Amino acid sequence: MLDKLTALSQKLAAGTGALIDNLVGRLTDQILQVGLGVFVGVWVARYLGPTQFGLLNYAIALVSLFASAASMGLGTLVVRDIARDPECKEEALGTAFVIQLTGGIITLLLAAGAIALLNPSNSLTLALVAIVAAGTMFQSFETINFWFQSQVQSKYTAVAKNCVSLLIAGIRIGLIQLQAPLIAFAWVILAEAALGGLAIALVYQSRGNDFKLWRVSWQRGKQLLQESKPVILASLAIFIYSKIDLIMLGSFDKTELGYYTVAVKISEICDFLPLVVASSIFPKLAQLREKDYPEYLKKFQIYSDAMLFLGLAVAAPISLLAPVIVQTIYGEQYAASGWLLSIYIWTLFGSNFGIARNTYFALEGQLRYNLYLTWVGSIFNIVLNALLIPQYGALGAAVATLITYFYVSILVNFYIKELKPFGSLIIGSLNLYKAASRLLRAIG
Repeated sequence: MLDKLTALSQKLAAGTGALIDNLVGRLTDQILQVGLGVFVGVWVARYLGPTQFGLLNYAIALVSLFASAASMGLGTLVVRDIARDPECKEEALGTAFVIQLTGGIITLLLAAGAIALLNPSNSLTLALVAIVAAGTMFQSFETINFWFQSQVQSKYTAVAKNCVSLLIAGIRIGLIQLQAPLIAFAWVILAEAALGGLAIALVYQSRGNDFKLWRVSWQRGKQLLQESKPVILASLAIFIYSKIDLIMLGSFDKTELGYYTVAVKISEICDFLPLVVASSIFPKLAQLREKDYPEYLKKFQIYSDAMLFLGLAVAAPISLLAPVIVQTIYGEQYAASGWLLSIYIWTLFGSNFGIARNTYFALEGQLRYNLYLTWVGSIFNIVLNALLIPQYGALGAAVATLITYFYVSILVNFYIKELKPFGSLIIGSLNLYKAASRLLRAIG
């Protein structure tokens, strides 16, 4: 399947070798990261069992709700400012560091306060949330990565992070061998954040930089916060849209959340493929749009076809074999996740078309619709989960997510005027015979 994707990307890029190199490089990096996470994550899930695994993921999801805005959306802004004016480096980095550290502290207070109100008698849940939330304070060290991004030198921080990931993976495996309690795995999450921050800091200094030169500008801080408001709102909307089901289900039943999380994680393994394809063909589609708009639309139709068949190629076999897949990977104790996976995996269609539509929005200058539709999806998903989870548990969460993706990523394109051109692309792809013919011609 990867060979066909590569061939298709090559055609869309008019035969440029650089595109293929980028695609292969990104695939390799993503496969390594996903592979390590899946391997150790499965081991941890099997060791903890559905209830404890669900409780840990509930704590992570709850903290992520507040942490989604903790970065304050500063990355692009700081990189932009440094690229435009290298002399502002120390002020921009120092100010961004303080803002993100403040965001981490606020996340800790809000997350701990929320769980204290929701589950005042559950000391273990409070401890898990507090420990995981403390790790968000170390997100402030991501400020350093902004500098490396501005210099196109992210490879240095990537190596540092990968080293930390390998170390933490070894620690998690060690905890399993030692039969460690659940709370130990929360401490590892905190340790990973702390060590990641330390590793980036050491790399920064080793490249001849000095933290002592950093300074804070309240004027710059005010400006950054003002500019980052849309990004903060978008980040919060994206999190609610994609993760609120975990929090709502976890508040209802931690064991059900354990089963549901397994189904979600298996589905998410496949998410990086359409993202890699999208990022690889985007530059050439952008160039083609300016030179030959009719040809650009034809190529975008082929891109839409590819996303549909990519979803079908993944969803159909996984849905049919879901019980076998789950029990083989996670064991008999997660058998209930099998039928959840057989339903949830079909969200790939909505997800794939959503990625393609985001590409369309970016190329057509309609990114504002992305924020609107994300908030619509968030509200829609909350309502559906509130209706279905109390009666159907994890099954209700899976169905709610599936309906939300279908509505927001596909159905809405047919009755909003500005989105109807993309809806036409979807209709074109749904004609499987013609879509397959176009793909075969593009590849061959």
